[in-house]
Amino acid sequence: MATFHRRKAKSKLGPIAKVMRKNKQMAQPPRLDEGDEFNHPKPRGRGIYLLPNAFTTANLFCGFFAIVMAMNLKFDFAAVGIFAAMVLDSIDGRVARLTNTQSEFGAQYDSLSDMLSFGAAPALVVYEWSLRGLGKLGWLAAFVYCAGAALRLARFNTNITVVDKRYFQGLPSPAAAALVAGFVWLMDDLGFAGPELSWFSWTITLYAGLTMVTNIPFYSFKDVNFRKSVPFIAALVIVLIFVLIAGDPPKVLFGMFVLYGLSGYVVYFWRLFKGKPVSIVQMETEPADEK
Repeated sequence: MATFHRRKAKSKLGPIAKVMRKNKQMAQPPRLDEGDEFNHPKPRGRGIYLLPNAFTTANLFCGFFAIVMAMNLKFDFAAVGIFAAMVLDSIDGRVARLTNTQSEFGAQYDSLSDMLSFGAAPALVVYEWSLRGLGKLGWLAAFVYCAGAALRLARFNTNITVVDKRYFQGLPSPAAAALVAGFVWLMDDLGFAGPELSWFSWTITLYAGLTMVTNIPFYSFKDVNFRKSVPFIAALVIVLIFVLIAGDPPKVLFGMFVLYGLSGYVVYFWRLFKGKPVSIVQMETEPADEK
């Protein structure tokens, strides 16, 4: 029996319906083959992630622990708590970037934790250890430090997009806390009583608090690429630093942060002497008004 090829019926869709069908087909997502979901992961939502915030909570706990130890007159444990908070503070941000779990909640939570661990805790520790005997001058110096830490953190959050990434604008709050807590830890380890060194404590506390709110550039070490190969001598230097810290933590840590606390002024005056721009804030020139 003969077969005949049937002609396809002409589409009765009008021009508007054809355009709508074409747009609908274009809006559909492309079909993924098996395994493509691993190459094209779904974007993460703006939620609360457990892993980086766990480190931030540990940072907060160390700051609270330092305050409790200072109230119990165990100043060496208080200083160790502040240094432990520094280590945890340097980890949580890196963990968030490595696991792609950054969030606005985590950034705000980190700032609040830093305010306790590097603002309130060092001020209270040094006040209980040495500044109480100075009366108003003592608690005013502690307040200047605490207020400087709060202003430093607020300015860091607002200027993060306009500051040269290679430098911090002012002394970082963890370094300021290490300067104050390191002095308390070192003097307590050497057997000195706090009231005997009240004016030294007052000077260091005031210096750290005021330097946090200056425009002095402090190297941030953010341009150091840890993924690149380094010479053998660099690995050896890192090993020696860990050995020195393990040998006598109070002396080595306080000495390191004293050098870092003075390095910003060295960079500042060196730039001033060379005629280079001193400010690390990237200022954009506004166009002139047309007349």
